[in-house]
Amino acid sequence: MELFEKTGKIALGSRLRYMASNITEEAGRLHELYQIDFAPKWFPVFFILSEGDSKTITDIATEIGHSQPSVTKIVKEMIKAELLEDNLRSVDKRRNMVGLTDKGKVLWERMKIQCTDIDRAIDGIIQEATHNLWEALAEWEFLLEQKSLLKRVQEQKKMRESKDVKIVPYNSVYRMAFKSLNEAWISTYFEMEETDHKALDNPEEYILAKGGKIMIALYQDEPVGVCSIIKMNHPDFDYELAKMAVSPTVQGKSIGYLLGKAIIEEARNLGASKLFLESNTILQPAINLYYKLGFQKISGYPSPYQRCNIQMELDLKNTLE
Repeated sequence: MELFEKTGKIALGSRLRYMASNITEEAGRLHELYQIDFAPKWFPVFFILSEGDSKTITDIATEIGHSQPSVTKIVKEMIKAELLEDNLRSVDKRRNMVGLTDKGKVLWERMKIQCTDIDRAIDGIIQEATHNLWEALAEWEFLLEQKSLLKRVQEQKKMRESKDVKIVPYNSVYRMAFKSLNEAWISTYFEMEETDHKALDNPEEYILAKGGKIMIALYQDEPVGVCSIIKMNHPDFDYELAKMAVSPTVQGKSIGYLLGKAIIEEARNLGASKLFLESNTILQPAINLYYKLGFQKISGYPSPYQRCNIQMELDLKNTLE
């Protein structure tokens, strides 16, 4: 117990295993108390079959949440103990079933008395305790089914690491980062095109001088992500969100989302009412990010890019800041 006081919540699994081990050990002693020759690990299978109907190994495994190999092993042990019998036929005679033997049924009647005493003993613990562990376990199981512990830790990791990310305006010291980060992802999936070279070789002239903006993501003071809005001469759109790239070495830290939010805010500050972007559906994480930022799929506009197969827009007038 002193160990768990030191480790805190990170040893949740170890603490649950410790408690489960103690309870399982005591379960063996309880069977001895009632002069019942029975292994505690058999109980879930035994209980399911005590309800009357024979079942397949698959059905049993599904109901008790064990693997089929685990259930198969337990069933073999219980057959050896003459508590179960197999090779029983289902109604349609196409499936092998497992059921209680007469000895197993007699044992279940004896165990009902033991189960009543155990149930009352646990009720006593619940009444003495401040918190109802049985109800808490059910609640925890439900919550972990909705979102696993791994997913929750991943979210915390992302939140912590995103605090080390700074989004800053472009200046000339980031020119090579803007170019190299974009060239890296474009060359990985596609080929560089004429429009890419124009924007990346001279972003000051092609983007900034025409009224656009470029934002840089710094992680531990190193440029790891870039994004821009390019002024458009178009009746429907004010700016194109373009040249977004994040280094694969820092993906998973919400850098793309932070960049997107920052560049959208810049567009708002410039008085933009609608943004446009072009992408390709093989870039699924990027497409998901655009939807998360509020973009919606559109079609029908000519594109200078051969790689473009999806166009999206963000109506800033109808989205919350």
